Amino acid sequence: MGPGDGPGPADSRGPQLTAFTERLAFDLDPFQSRACVALESGHGVLVCAPTGAGKTIVGEFAVHLALAAGTKCFYTTPIKALSNQKYTDLVAVHGADSVGLLTGDVAINAGAPVVVMTTEVVRNMIYAGSPALDGLSYVVMDEVHFLADRFRGAVWEEVILHLDPAVRVVSLSATVSNAEEFGDWIKTVRGDTTVIVDDHRPVPLSQHVLVGNRMFDLYDRSTQGAARKGAREVNTDLKRYIKHRMLTAPDRFVPDRVSDSRSRGRGRGHRGGGGSRTSRPDVVASLDRDGLLPAIMFIFSRKGCDGALAQCQRSRLSLLEPHEAARVDEIVDRHLSDIAPADAEVLGVEQWRAGLRRGFAAHHAGLLPTFRHAVEELFAAGLVKVVFATETLALGINMPARSVVLERLVKYNGEAHVDLTPGEFTQLTGRAGRRGIDVEGHAIVLWTPEVVPEQLAGLAGARTFPLRSSFAPEYNMAINLLGRMGLDGARELLHRSFAQFQADRSVVGQARKVDQARIRLRKTDAQLAELAAARGVDAPDTEDTDDRSANGFLAYIDLREDIRRRERDLKFHRRVENTRSIVEDLGALKKGHVIGLHGRRHRGLAVVLEPAAHGVDPKPLVLVEDAWCGRVDQRDFVNPPQVLGTMRLPRHPDRSTGRGRRDLASALRATGIEMPRGRGNKRAPAADDAELIRLRTELRAHPAHRLDPGDQLFRLAEQRNRLLREIVTAEREIASRTSTLGVTFGRIVDVLGELGYLTRTGDTVEVEHAGRLLGRIYSESDLLVTECLRAGVWEGLSHSDLAAVVSAMVYESRRDSASGVDSVPGNPRLRTALTETVQVWQQLNEMERRHRVPTTREPDTGFSVAVSLWSSGRSLTESLAAAGLAGQLLSPGDFVRWNRQVIDLLEQIRISVGPDAPLATTAARAVGSIRRGVVAAELG
Repeated sequence: MGPGDGPGPADSRGPQLTAFTERLAFDLDPFQSRACVALESGHGVLVCAPTGAGKTIVGEFAVHLALAAGTKCFYTTPIKALSNQKYTDLVAVHGADSVGLLTGDVAINAGAPVVVMTTEVVRNMIYAGSPALDGLSYVVMDEVHFLADRFRGAVWEEVILHLDPAVRVVSLSATVSNAEEFGDWIKTVRGDTTVIVDDHRPVPLSQHVLVGNRMFDLYDRSTQGAARKGAREVNTDLKRYIKHRMLTAPDRFVPDRVSDSRSRGRGRGHRGGGGSRTSRPDVVASLDRDGLLPAIMFIFSRKGCDGALAQCQRSRLSLLEPHEAARVDEIVDRHLSDIAPADAEVLGVEQWRAGLRRGFAAHHAGLLPTFRHAVEELFAAGLVKVVFATETLALGINMPARSVVLERLVKYNGEAHVDLTPGEFTQLTGRAGRRGIDVEGHAIVLWTPEVVPEQLAGLAGARTFPLRSSFAPEYNMAINLLGRMGLDGARELLHRSFAQFQADRSVVGQARKVDQARIRLRKTDAQLAELAAARGVDAPDTEDTDDRSANGFLAYIDLREDIRRRERDLKFHRRVENTRSIVEDLGALKKGHVIGLHGRRHRGLAVVLEPAAHGVDPKPLVLVEDAWCGRVDQRDFVNPPQVLGTMRLPRHPDRSTGRGRRDLASALRATGIEMPRGRGNKRAPAADDAELIRLRTELRAHPAHRLDPGDQLFRLAEQRNRLLREIVTAEREIASRTSTLGVTFGRIVDVLGELGYLTRTGDTVEVEHAGRLLGRIYSESDLLVTECLRAGVWEGLSHSDLAAVVSAMVYESRRDSASGVDSVPGNPRLRTALTETVQVWQQLNEMERRHRVPTTREPDTGFSVAVSLWSSGRSLTESLAAAGLAGQLLSPGDFVRWNRQVIDLLEQIRISVGPDAPLATTAARAVGSIRRGVVAAELG
C-alpha cells in the first residue's frame, strides 16, 4: 500500500463496515479497508489505485452508509454507459426502489435515496439550486481523473468546489503520479480528506509482443522479479527475432495496420504465420491456442473495429460450443425485444448476432446502445471471447479479460494521430487479468516496424502520468458563479480551482528560482566590480542599468550583445528574403528549364518536366541527371534556383518507366550544360549595414576593448547576462501563470456585460433576466443558443423544424468542416431560421474575437435533415439515408447518440423559457416525437 493519511486499517472498522463486508464474497484488500474505515469515521477520501484493483467497492460502501443513515448518495460517472452499468449493479444489491438514474435524457426514479448520474447532471443541480440536493451526504466521483479531459474536465472541479461542505466526496481515480498533489488540493477545498494511494495490482500483468505467429515476453524473464523491477531489460530473443525478420523479409510487415488476409478455411486453433501479413483471425486463433481468451483487442477507430469483426466473420473461426451459442441467442433475444422488426435489417441485427454466436463482437460509440449492452453482458458471462473495441471501453466499464491486445501504439485524438501516453497505455492494459479467476493478466502488443521494443518497454514501465487540470471559465459557468457569489466570490472560487492550485505551486518554484538567481547576481556583480577596478576600467554600474557610464565595462558588454543581436536579426531577415525568392523562382520555372540542385537530397543538373501548380509551396516535377524523378520544393535549395539553360522535351515525356527516365537523363547530360561551382553568391548580410558598422566602431573605440577576450572579467559578464535572462524568463512565466484564469474570466464578463446579460457597477455585478436564461443552458454553444432565444430566431417553427435547428447546436461532423445551411434542402422556414442562426453566430464571433476569448464553434447542419425526418415520424431507414445524402455517414449508434443530445438541449430550452412560452410547447412536442423506437430503447 502506498502513502496516505487518516485512519488506520481494518482492525478499527466500525459496525457499518462490518455489516457491509458480511454480504461480500471476498475479503477487502488493505487499501479498500482503509478507505472504508476513513469513510465511516466521517472523512472524505481520495483513492488512487490501478484499473481493476476494486476502487468501486469504496464507492459502494458510501452508498451503504447513506442508506443506513437515511440520507442520500449521488454516484457520478463521466459517461452514460458507465452510469447505466453502475445503476444495474446497485439495483441488483439494493433494489429498484432505492436506486435511480439520471443521464440528461434518461430519468428513472430520480427521487431515490441513491441516484447514479453523469457528472454534468449534479453540476447542473448545484447551479439550479435543486431540492434534490437536500439530505445529500455522499457524492462518489468515479473516474475522477477525467477532470484532465480537455473538453469536459472542468465539470469535475466545479462539483468539487461547489458542493456543500457537509457532503463527503469519495473520489476514485486511476493511478496518477501526482496523487498527493491532487489530494492536497482536495483537502484545501473540501477539508478533512484521507488520501490513499495503492500501486499494487491484485492480478499481476505480463507484457508480451506478438511477432507474426510467435509470442515473446517483452522483458527478459531473469529481470522480471520484484528485486530488479526497476532494471528490467528487453528480451534479447525478441530483439534478435525482429532483426532477423526485418533482414530476411522486410516487405512482410505493414507498419500502419494489421491486415485482413482474407484467409478462408482457417479453423479454430490455426497457428497463422507463413503469410505476408498477420490477420486478425490469425491473432485471435493464436490467443485461443495459448489460452489467452477472453481478450479485448483495442483498435483506435470504429471502422477498424467493424473491419476486424467482418474479417473474423469471413473466416471459419468459431470460439463457442453449440450450447453456448444457444445461450447467446437467449440473451440477444431479450435485448432485441424493443427493436421494431422493420428496423432489424438497417441495424444489421442478423449479421451482428452471427458474430456473437461465434464468440466475437465489436464495441464502440457507433453501435446502437442496445447492442453495446448485450455485448457487455455476454462478455461478462464468458459468451463473447474477443471484443474489438475503441478506448471508450477502457473507461470504467466492467469488462475484464484475461488478455488485452493493442493493435497500434498510435491513436487519433480528434485533431492528429499521436502516440499513446503512459497513462493511456496503463488504462488500456489495466483491463487484463480477472480478479479471482486469472493468476496473471497479459498485455500484448502486435509488432509492426514502427514498434521499437526499447520504446515499448519505456511506455509499459513508465510511472509518470500526472493529472493536469483542464479548468477554464466559460459563459454558463461565469454567469452561474456571478449569480451565486458575486464578482469577488467568483474570482475567489477561480483562485481555489485545481488549475490555479497547480499554477501557484509552479509559481512557488519559479519564484524560488528568481530569488536564487538574484542572490547569484549580487555575488557576480561584486566580483565584477572588484575585477574591473583591478584591470583599470570603470567599475560596472550595476544598480542602474539604464544609466551606465559610456566607458563602463557593462556598457562594453552591452555593445557586444547589441552586435550579436543585430547579426542574428540580419541573418534571419536574409533567410526570410532568400526563402521568398526561392519560392517565387520555383513558381516561375517552365517545362524544359534546366537548373542545378545543391540540396541534401539530390545534387546535379535537373530538367523541369512539369511546372509547379500555383500555391504557397510550389513543387515542380524534375528529373535529375542520375535519372531520379520527383518533385522538389524550397527545402532542396539553399539559394534561388538559377535557370542554366533549356532542353527540348517530348509533349509527354516518359517518366513512368526506368528506361524512359534513363533516356531523359542521357539527353540532359548531352545538352552540354554545366553545373555551376559552389552554391551561388553568398554575400555577407552584414557587410553594408550602417547600424552594425556603427556598433562595431563604438566597440573598437571603447577602453575595455584592449582587454584579453579570455579574461575572467568577460566570463563573469556572460554569467551575469545569463542570470538576467533567467530572471526575466521566470518572472514572465510567473505573470502568465498567475493571471491566465483571471484574465480569461474578466474578458468573458466583459462579453456578457456588453450583451446585456449582467450589469456591472464597479465590483458589483447584477445578473439580468437574460443572464438567468443563459445560466440554465448547459451546452458547448450556450451563449449562441441563448442569443437565438433572445432574438426570437426559433419562434414559430414546427416541432420537427425546431429539432433540426437545435441539432445544429450540438452536432459535430466527423469531418474537417461543418455542414452549412446550403446542405439543408427544401423547407424555406427552416432554412430561414438556420440562416438567421448563422448570422447570430457570426456577430457573436466578431465580439468574441474583439474581446480575445475562445470563439463559439460554427453551427453544423449535418444532422438537421435526419432529425427532422425522424421527428416527423419517418422510419429509421429513411432518416439514416437522409444523413447519407447530407454527406454524414451515420451509424445507428451515432444516430441514437445525436438524437439524445438534441433531446437534452430541447429539454433545457423548454425549462429555460418557462412553461407558458409557445416555444416550450414546441420543444416538448419535439422531445416526444424524437423519443421513440431505437432512440427510446436505452437500457435494453
